[in-house]
Amino acid sequence: MEIVTIPLWAWTLFYVLVIAMLYIDLKSFGKKGQHEVSVSEALKMTVVWIAVSLVFCAGIWLFYPVEPQEKAMEFLAGYLIEKSLSMDNLFVFLMLFSFFGVQRKYQHEVLFWGIFGALVLRSVFIFAGVAMIQRFEWILALFGLFLIYTGIKMFFHQDDEQVDPSKNIFVKVFKRFFPVTDQMHEDKFFIRGEKSEVRGEKSEVRGERWLATPLFIALLVIETTDVAFAVDSIPAVFSVSRDPFIVLTSNIFAILGLRALYFALAAITKYFTYLKYGLGIILSFVGIKMLLEVFWNIHVPTPLSLCIIFGILVLSMGLSMWVTKTKKT
Repeated sequence: MEIVTIPLWAWTLFYVLVIAMLYIDLKSFGKKGQHEVSVSEALKMTVVWIAVSLVFCAGIWLFYPVEPQEKAMEFLAGYLIEKSLSMDNLFVFLMLFSFFGVQRKYQHEVLFWGIFGALVLRSVFIFAGVAMIQRFEWILALFGLFLIYTGIKMFFHQDDEQVDPSKNIFVKVFKRFFPVTDQMHEDKFFIRGEKSEVRGEKSEVRGERWLATPLFIALLVIETTDVAFAVDSIPAVFSVSRDPFIVLTSNIFAILGLRALYFALAAITKYFTYLKYGLGIILSFVGIKMLLEVFWNIHVPTPLSLCIIFGILVLSMGLSMWVTKTKKT
């Protein structure tokens, strides 16, 4: 599969566009800490983000220098994979906010910076992944096996076991070197306060010092949790494309709208009981697709992959809604 060298100006323009969209996204939800995002507002923003992604895909279809139609299909497949896997992140976010007692009107601030950090980390991971694949193509086989293992594992793990903030190694290390207060302070990540506010602190200090709030700890857990999700999603996108521009842009466009999608789905999570099984099947499918290509040189056409992924996602969500509705009657 041919990898196209995209000029520096195109990469620069893309990241400028991403920063501009992040700014618009932040402003669209009003002043931080003073606005509780409604479901209808979030749904409208979700539609806008999907529309922007489709416009970008149309641009690939019209202007990409090599195989534009194929590249556009690869973008759509990668976007759909990342979008569907990101939905699993949303349920983790719900548990985290409940665990830390973060009010709904402050959640969008945490999600904004969480997604901003995810964009940076995903860019690093994707460029590193492309470099590794170009040098050691057999790594694709490991990616495939790992995705199959992860897909099967999703059928057996319990939802409430997805994340335990108290066991997060990064939180433990952070608390060893930086004091943390037990009290929430609205939308602030850090405050200046007495050392006596810190849990477990017995000594006294003169003056004030900076303290991290539980809101920042929630952000730290979200950032580190996203790293774990990236380990699944990035190899999955490599199953449909090796082109770094396609892999990166489809990944980033999918998570750009994650904040709006969170508030859109937060009120209806009970209708997605079987979504994790659909995600497990999708991961297993892309893993098998990788192995077929590496060992037997069998390439599953991108349009077929796109239809299979979309069909599994729709069926799992439809089944979830049907079962939930049946139980109510």
